[in-house]
Amino acid sequence: MGVILPIVFSVFAAFSNALATVLQRRAALTVPQSEGFRLGLILDLLRRPVWLAGIVAVIAAGVGQAAALATGPLTLVQPLFVLELPLALLIASLMTRERLPKALWLAVAGVVAGLAIMLVAASPSGNRTHVALDRWLPALAVCAVAVVVLAAAGLRRPPGRARAACLGSATAICYALTAALMKASMHILDDGGISAFLTTWQTYAFCLTGVAALLLLEHAMQGGPLVASQPALTLGDATISLMLGILLYEEHVRAGWWLVPQLMGVALIVFGVFALARSGVSAT
Repeated sequence: MGVILPIVFSVFAAFSNALATVLQRRAALTVPQSEGFRLGLILDLLRRPVWLAGIVAVIAAGVGQAAALATGPLTLVQPLFVLELPLALLIASLMTRERLPKALWLAVAGVVAGLAIMLVAASPSGNRTHVALDRWLPALAVCAVAVVVLAAAGLRRPPGRARAACLGSATAICYALTAALMKASMHILDDGGISAFLTTWQTYAFCLTGVAALLLLEHAMQGGPLVASQPALTLGDATISLMLGILLYEEHVRAGWWLVPQLMGVALIVFGVFALARSGVSAT
């Protein structure tokens, strides 16, 4: 049962996030387009029932993710969120009653197979419960600078692929950092109870980065085609989470010749993600 529970919770969270992505993108395309960073975008979206339904799905995903991070390593949990894209595609096709062509089913199979190969070969392990502040500070600083630079670069560009890719990458960093901080908070909750959870800085930090991710995501969805934003978001989240798991939580993945199947799995995932993003079905 060691890895089963975090996998189940992660898949549930990925499904909820996929549903949220479809609903939020539908809502984002019905509000006035924005050339810059606009806080009023959220106020516009609050008037859309579809967006509110998406927020409910986001909350469900957060609960599933918290449970997964409390029971498994970051390097196992976050890569499973790659499943969000094929799940979003399938959900959108059901909503629009569009039949998926065989090529897209092959892309879905590629993502799933690649993820399975990569995780089996990597065999992520370790579940450190405490990260010292002196390890957090450089990670927080680097992530904050990267988010600001990417967001500023994206918002300076007109709507299109470059804008969507920059904002999608900034969102990915916020998602990965939110997961890393949430993991720390869940262990604090488990060890010290609700009072410790409500008085630790990690709890408020993951709430802040989560809100930043949500706002950046809405701008990324408006910023350009899904083929630009979704791969940056999906692959960026998994990659940065893997790095944070190793650097902060000292989690381990197998090296040596195991890197060969890991790279093969990653190649299948990248191919599948780009093929699915180009389809445009999940953008409807």
